[in-house]
Amino acid sequence: MSGNEKDRLLSASLAGVAGHCPRCGRGKMFSGFLNLAPSCKSCGLDLSFADSGDGPAVFVMLFAGFLVVGAALWTEVVFEPPFWVYIVVFFPLTLIVCIGLLRPLKGLLIALQYRNKAEQGRLKP
Repeated sequence: MSGNEKDRLLSASLAGVAGHCPRCGRGKMFSGFLNLAPSCKSCGLDLSFADSGDGPAVFVMLFAGFLVVGAALWTEVVFEPPFWVYIVVFFPLTLIVCIGLLRPLKGLLIALQYRNKAEQGRLKP
């Protein structure tokens, strides 16, 4: 991969994480929290190709599980708090981490789909 290709991949990835159009980097990719806009208002890119499926949710579960369970285990070993502390601290932490990561990861996966020209697999007749 040449330097120019790496720069384009990085810029598309960063635009996706920020929720911007993967082609121009200016328009919005989302019309709601997780709903995709039909097209980019800046460059007109049709976003109907994008289907992130369950990919963002899987990555969010992996990251959040690692962070929250690791923190809970560390807390148990070091402090041995009562059970209610886990509900008060780690339930909101889980929600914040999961909701905070979902949109950026969905944007990243859609930007990578655009950048790599990913399509659904088709069987030859």
